[in-house]
Amino acid sequence: MRILILSDLHSNATALDAVLDAAQGRWDLSVCLGDVVGYGPDPNEVTARLRELGTQTIRGNHDKAVAGLMPTDDFNPVAKSAVDWTRGQLQPDHLAWLSTLPPGPLATDGIVLVHGAFEDEDEYVFTPEQALDGLLESTAPVTFFGHTHHQGGFSYLDSHLEVLQIRPRPSERFAALRVEPPRRYLLNPGSIGQPRDGDPRAAFAIADLEHQIIEFWRVPYDVSVVQGRMRAAHLPEQLIQRLSVGR
Repeated sequence: MRILILSDLHSNATALDAVLDAAQGRWDLSVCLGDVVGYGPDPNEVTARLRELGTQTIRGNHDKAVAGLMPTDDFNPVAKSAVDWTRGQLQPDHLAWLSTLPPGPLATDGIVLVHGAFEDEDEYVFTPEQALDGLLESTAPVTFFGHTHHQGGFSYLDSHLEVLQIRPRPSERFAALRVEPPRRYLLNPGSIGQPRDGDPRAAFAIADLEHQIIEFWRVPYDVSVVQGRMRAAHLPEQLIQRLSVGR
């Protein structure tokens, strides 16, 4: 069983299409770690694509905010404006689908899915200290999380916690991680729609736990086309510019 791991799509249909083209024929099941919408210009197209694929999806904070399930008081003004715009654009059936997405942690097919931290779906996990609870408390040896838009992760064995630097180099399409039981893993596939780790290429992962391999992918896409749609929608310029630099 090869599982396609998607996260933080953020209404970027062009990036999602590039990911699905690159992954074609390499996966049997797809899952999504949340933030289907927000920031980008294509909320209906991205939501429809996940629904067509039957992707098992948990909710992210932007999905909750757009669906009216959480306040946006803690959102910065740029993110809040994108939430408001997205809510006004979404078709009613897509909005209803977003509102019914389950929270993580969610166990499926031998892995666990969370959006943010294991105990708080809205908390960011950047440091080993923040990762420790998820590594210790998850019901599976391999847990995938999103929210930070940074590809990479953590592993834990015998009270030793390691930060994993597993992003492919600019000349590479993917970097592979060999899973070594009984080591435990908390892994982030990166963001498809708005990377923030300095690489503007769309990020995702493919997990083949039968063969103990997880591939971390990056694929280029036409950023300028997405930026044109964002400007036409009058989305904030800050969101438009950051796609070029992956920050």
